[in-house]
Amino acid sequence: MLAEPLFQISLSPLLKWAGGKRWLVRHLEPYWRIHRHRPFVEPFVGGMGVTLGLLPKKALLNDANHHLINFYKWVRRGLNIDIPLVYDRNIYLTHRARFNQLIREGRADTAEAAALFYYLNRTGYNGLCRFNASGEFNVPFGKYKTVNYQTDFTAYKQTFCGWVFTSGDFSKMEFDSDSFVYADPPYDVEFTHYSPGGFSWADQVRLVEFLEPHRGPVIISNQLTDRIYDLYKKFGYSVRTLSAPRRISCNGNRQDALEVLAFKNIEP
Repeated sequence: MLAEPLFQISLSPLLKWAGGKRWLVRHLEPYWRIHRHRPFVEPFVGGMGVTLGLLPKKALLNDANHHLINFYKWVRRGLNIDIPLVYDRNIYLTHRARFNQLIREGRADTAEAAALFYYLNRTGYNGLCRFNASGEFNVPFGKYKTVNYQTDFTAYKQTFCGWVFTSGDFSKMEFDSDSFVYADPPYDVEFTHYSPGGFSWADQVRLVEFLEPHRGPVIISNQLTDRIYDLYKKFGYSVRTLSAPRRISCNGNRQDALEVLAFKNIEP
């Protein structure tokens, strides 16, 4: 008989997020269950689907998107949203203009900016998070039958209290040598402009080199390509492939994609 899970998955992601990994939690949980006494580190936290699925007591969560991290920090502080949360094109455009005004004025780290980011994320097209060359949010209005908004983040505030949030390049992160690292970098695909400067093949290599000295467990997920597979094998990772749901596609393709899980310092 299989052992019962040591904890319940009880918190859903607050944001829509292209490439979210909530579906991957059931594949990661057996490994995390063994190592749950360790600090949890995620260099590309994104929509937080994995972290909220595993619910570590201590975590270091980073992302290059500082608007995303600002939102999480304000949730931890007890964010109260008092702007209209209505699925309406005109309100969306008004809120988007206000959010970009705050960016121009250097006030993107405020509670108002966090609330606007939440609304724009829930209401914008396909959960995309895209900025133009001037650093302004330019995702168009989304097409949904309905949008569910949340104003009470109390449950998340309590959980977030044990988590540290940082924003910047993954190479600037500092964490304990025994930490459990789960890294989900932007996919090795043509579209790489998740953050200013994008995420190139050189960055894929740089990530593996950054994690090379780490002695604790490491799991990396990525879309399977020949060079990704070869890269991880070259650095001594055990590699496993699995089907990944294709939830967002510009051409309507919903066929499963092939995902790779790469393991180091942990039995796959």
